[in-house]
Amino acid sequence: MANHSRQESATIRVGIADKSPLVRAGLRHLFQNDDRFELVTVCNDGKSFLASLDKQPLDVAISGWVIEPGRGKYILDQLRGRTEAPRIIIYTGADDENIPVLAMAHGAAAFVSKREETDYLLDTVASVAAGHMVFPFVDVRRIHLNPLTTLTHREMEVLAAAATGQTTKEIATAQGVTPNTVKFHLRNIYEKLGVSNRSQAIAIYLKS
Repeated sequence: MANHSRQESATIRVGIADKSPLVRAGLRHLFQNDDRFELVTVCNDGKSFLASLDKQPLDVAISGWVIEPGRGKYILDQLRGRTEAPRIIIYTGADDENIPVLAMAHGAAAFVSKREETDYLLDTVASVAAGHMVFPFVDVRRIHLNPLTTLTHREMEVLAAAATGQTTKEIATAQGVTPNTVKFHLRNIYEKLGVSNRSQAIAIYLKS
């Protein structure tokens, strides 16, 4: 949902998260030379990108899919509960037809292949900032087959964090809750996914 800062801003505030220095440099040049955009932050991993949002709000962010920790879906899942979260465009060269489906299922606003022309990426950012979703053809029925769709936003945040190897205490500290609250969410996750432990839940997350 668009917020007032998006509506009133003269330019579109953009962030970049990608593991490749070459991609980051190329995108930096691209957005710094287009007056429609203000490039706010450039990060090389998901954790530093998420931390930057506390200081520098964005309208739209471009994220790679193959990025630490936990791939692009980690970023998407950690942003689910944020009311001021930027809209995320997954921008990847990974050759897997399932990625657009997964990106949409985890809450992305758009998917752009790195094989597309750069003008297409720029126009997609502008379109997403205006409130549109941009994807290649996706069979949405496949999204509903994803077992993770039964989880709440907070449960997805907890499971995404657990999948990166964070302990219960680390997850609790990062999310500002008690370890018992995290354990409560984990128990609900196990029940909804039909598993009995963290390892089994993470295995489902990594495949979905």
